[in-house]
Amino acid sequence: MPGSRSTNWRKSSYSSTQTNCVEVGRSGDLAAVRDSKDRSAGHLAVHPDCWSNFLTALKSDHYPTP
Repeated sequence: MPGSRSTNWRKSSYSSTQTNCVEVGRSGDLAAVRDSKDRSAGHLAVHPDCWSNFLTALKSDHYPTP
């Protein structure tokens, strides 16, 4: 997201030794996600409600791994 500043980037404690993961943070009032391997590529910012719904779906196995 060009021109917006994101802060407090963090990645899951489950992936602390991994390099192929995503990081989450804030971009203004939005939730932001970026690739930890290519931070300069920018980030995706979504409304916090959408992010929360996505996490709930992940935790309930709505998106099972193949």
